[in-house]
Order: sequence, then structure tokens, then C-alpha cells
Amino acid sequence: MIRRVLAAILVIWALGFLVFASTLPRPAGNERTDAVIVPTGAAGRIDHGVAVVRSDRARLLLVTGVDPNVKPREFAAQFGVPMNVMECCVTLGFDAVDTRSNAAETLRWVKDNDIRSLRLVTSDWHMRRAAGELRARLPTNIAIVEDAVSTEPSFAILLIEYNKWLASMASHLVPGL
Repeated sequence: MIRRVLAAILVIWALGFLVFASTLPRPAGNERTDAVIVPTGAAGRIDHGVAVVRSDRARLLLVTGVDPNVKPREFAAQFGVPMNVMECCVTLGFDAVDTRSNAAETLRWVKDNDIRSLRLVTSDWHMRRAAGELRARLPTNIAIVEDAVSTEPSFAILLIEYNKWLASMASHLVPGL
């Protein structure tokens, strides 16, 4: 009996992984939002977030999880952001160290900037967990557009992220975790 239960759990986990890996989120359309949220991490995220603001599909950009040693001028130079855009529209968030604290930092920033809609820009393999963490923290009246940066993740990255996503979902089912 125990073997059958464990085998069933393993089969469900494996089928879930196959669905997770074969249906990665896609880039969003051109809809306009109040802001763009970009958690630091894999290549292409920040470039895409900056492009959204520069194309006037959002008025503000929060880059969350920035290393505290990064200076705004260095950031602007590295990502080709004009200083007038940095000053009016880009916030570097230095408090977050992981996906969960990215969401907490985003919540504070959203409240401070009266944001009603945001575009989450992150890697396709990271989108489900990042969006889940945001939805768990943000008020339900905040619209979230998922705008995935397409990547070619390795099997190992997908496997690790799948398990992190499952743990994240489970943590939201249990109060206090």
C-alpha cells in the first residue's frame, strides 16, 4: 500500500514537471501598465524592462534585488538608460535577496507609488514562482501582466525551479510560512 502511494506521488510529480517544463510562460503583448517590475537575475530581464519603459508601455520601473554596491550612474551606463529616464522613472531596490523578498520589496514600492497595474518581467522558467509570490502579497485589485523573457533553460534549472515553485505554492497554503 505504501509503495503504491509513493509511486502515485512520484508519477504525479513527474507529470507535473513535464507540464511545467513544456509550457513555460511566454512574452506579453503591448498592453500598457503603470509600472514594470524586474527581479535581478538571469540575462535579458533588465534590458527588456528598460525597453518597456522607453517604449512608453509603462511609466515606472522597479528593479528589485539590486546589489547595494551598484550606483545609479553605473546601472544607467551598463543598461543604456539616459539619466533623465533614471531620475524620473527608474527605482533601484536594494532590499531583496530572493524571490520572496522581491515580492515584499515590490509591495512597499507599489503602495508608495500608487500602482494599479504592473508588468512582471522575468525569465520564463522563473515566472510562475515570481508571479505567485507577487499575487500572494499584493492586493487583489493590482493587475499583473506576466511578460516572460524567453530563455533556453537547462534540465537542471527547470528541475530546481519546479521544486522551488512547488515549495512556494505549498508555503502559501500554510499560514505563517
